[in-house]
Amino acid sequence: MTTLTQNLPPVVRTWRSVVGEKCYTSLVENLNFEDIECIKYSISKGLGLAIVVGGSIVKVPQLLLSERVQHAAFPPAYIMETLSYAITLAYSFRNEFPFSTYGENLFLAIQNALITLLITFFSPNATGKITLISAALTGAVSTLYSLPKDTLSVLQVATLPLSLFSKLPQIASNYQAGSTGQLSAFAVISQVLGCAARLFTTSQEVGDSVVLTGFALALVLNLVLGAQLWMYWGKTEQVKAPVSVPVPVIVEDLVKEEQKVPAYEPKPSSRPQTPSGSRPGTPTPGARKWARKLD
Repeated sequence: MTTLTQNLPPVVRTWRSVVGEKCYTSLVENLNFEDIECIKYSISKGLGLAIVVGGSIVKVPQLLLSERVQHAAFPPAYIMETLSYAITLAYSFRNEFPFSTYGENLFLAIQNALITLLITFFSPNATGKITLISAALTGAVSTLYSLPKDTLSVLQVATLPLSLFSKLPQIASNYQAGSTGQLSAFAVISQVLGCAARLFTTSQEVGDSVVLTGFALALVLNLVLGAQLWMYWGKTEQVKAPVSVPVPVIVEDLVKEEQKVPAYEPKPSSRPQTPSGSRPGTPTPGARKWARKLD
């Protein structure tokens, strides 16, 4: 059996670079399944790579629905979430953590930035907003990668309230509307599973308490979104129409009012008629004459 496991195809032997020489030899070549540490480490590596691959496509449905997003997407919330991903990415990279423990943050930050720009593009007065958001994101990323490690550690702690404030508006809006709108079920489920797996991989390979707390908080918030998705499944947003008070119209009253209005009759002319045979301006016999004596 050892002869067979030591001559596996090259595709299988590439796993050596993932789990390391020690664990590859113990688990693959020697088939030592009692090596619990290597088993947990290998599972962590496999989960980490799966999360990175899943993170590269997890928000594609939201990218496709950005034009029709109504209440479920908030550019400020996406900006805060993107900033949180960028801080975690910079913090992990500068501390030389394995890429399998944080790689999805790179793809999630890129997808969030695109979603933010698309939502802004389909909003009124989009040109100025897109320029401002693009400049802000570019400046934030450039600044993060030039900061010292101590400052990045403080910013990593700041990702906890950023994660909180990026999800709370969406949760509150879903509750008020009685619907999750265009929220992607695939994205929510993937994030729940990803956060749960990240708790395991981070504890196995990194052990950073701040990063662990961040994933724990993200898991709780995504679970709330998942519960809302289940509660409001198939329901559309409830739009409250303005209340109109009907005005009663009584036909009999209208008929009575019409009967009270008299019909139009032409009035006889009040102009005095001139007797026949006399010209206008000629005094009528017997009429009182008035004269003015001239001095």
